[in-house]
Amino acid sequence: MSWSSFVTVGGRVLNYKLVTLGTTAVTPRVVLTVIVVLVLTVLLSRLLRRGMQRAFRRWGHQAESSVASINRLVHYAVMLLGTGIALQTAGFNLNALFAAGAVFAVGIGFAMQNIVQNFVSGVILLVEHVIKPGDILDVGGQVVKVINMGIRSTVVLTRDGENVIVPNSLLVQSSVKNFTLKDSHYRLRAQVGVIYGSDMALVRKTLERVALEVEWRHQGHEPIVLMTGFGDNSVNFEASVWIDTPWEARVVLGRLYEALWWALKREEIVIAFPQLDVHFDPKVEQGFGGLVAVRS
Repeated sequence: MSWSSFVTVGGRVLNYKLVTLGTTAVTPRVVLTVIVVLVLTVLLSRLLRRGMQRAFRRWGHQAESSVASINRLVHYAVMLLGTGIALQTAGFNLNALFAAGAVFAVGIGFAMQNIVQNFVSGVILLVEHVIKPGDILDVGGQVVKVINMGIRSTVVLTRDGENVIVPNSLLVQSSVKNFTLKDSHYRLRAQVGVIYGSDMALVRKTLERVALEVEWRHQGHEPIVLMTGFGDNSVNFEASVWIDTPWEARVVLGRLYEALWWALKREEIVIAFPQLDVHFDPKVEQGFGGLVAVRS
């Protein structure tokens, strides 16, 4: 067989109509074109993700923590674009497909509103970098540590060792305290009440000494001791110190309370507790005295 005959036969094979979809005839040439474009799309996606990984290595832990999620987003976007180009190159009219897809997307949007909301929130978190794995957060009044950030939800760990899945929309749409956003300095407040007969100057001096002497406090912030008010049974004080480990705040606060307890005990300062004083009128006292006399 001559070369021209081979080319003619090959052309017929490539242009052989396999099936007709709408107004487009599907031939081996069309199939090969789609396959080549999709393969090139996959290769382009890999190259982009590898380039992003190399670029993220210069940004430190903050970028590395979310590189996997960003890579997935890039992969999905490139594959979607490549699939559209492959179909358009093959001769398929995508206008009708886009129109049908728009109507379908509206219906899916109502049914998957929460999922889409969480997805968009995940993208916002990845772009802003205000929350990252390892951060200590206060979510809904509960202190948690971020373990893993996904595109739809974030896995956090409570102080009780429980893994909780938090929707990303909750982290975006509600007020969230991030104790490690700029630094890890965390303020501890210990409340203590002493009886009214105490030497208040000695109380303040004792609290200040304990707050200054604790070895685990952050040295960049000086402790603060305040008289916070006059209670029903006590004069109330607050001793504040800063630490660098907000995740261990409960444990460290317990140590601070113990230190305050022993220091006040050594100075013979009485910590107040609820009590009730009952005073009788003279007539009532005489009545009780008569009852005692009759019974005796």
